[in-house]
Amino acid sequence: MKIHHALLCVGLLFSLGCSTFERDWKRAQLVAVPAAGIEGRWEGTWLSDYNSHTDELRCLITRGTNGLHHARFHAKYQKVFSFEYTVGLKVESSGSAQKFTGDADLGWLAGGLYHYVGEATLTNFLSTYRCKYDHGTFRMMRPSK
Repeated sequence: MKIHHALLCVGLLFSLGCSTFERDWKRAQLVAVPAAGIEGRWEGTWLSDYNSHTDELRCLITRGTNGLHHARFHAKYQKVFSFEYTVGLKVESSGSAQKFTGDADLGWLAGGLYHYVGEATLTNFLSTYRCKYDHGTFRMMRPSK
């Protein structure tokens, strides 16, 4: 497993290049939080239940078509490395919450296929994730301005 983490760190190092996430994050701050739905900015933490690693997590969610949303995650790893990826989420309303599921293949270096299940209200986002080598949770809230 140490080899897996070393390879992950090398992969994360290569992903440190210029990113549009920061620009898009600042731009999204100017858009009002929707009265319904999960679109917009989210921030919080991720936590691995497998090895207890945890760090910062941010997400920009946009609405797609046919109930599909695009969740663009930007995560920190050991306070130094950062990486981002997008997950297609199938979203369904359930009372005051939006329940979702999604999958993303992050490549063999990062653990392969990840599966996400969760729900979000207007203010709170909670999701579990699971892959071949890891499982854990994402906990986020709407950021303050």
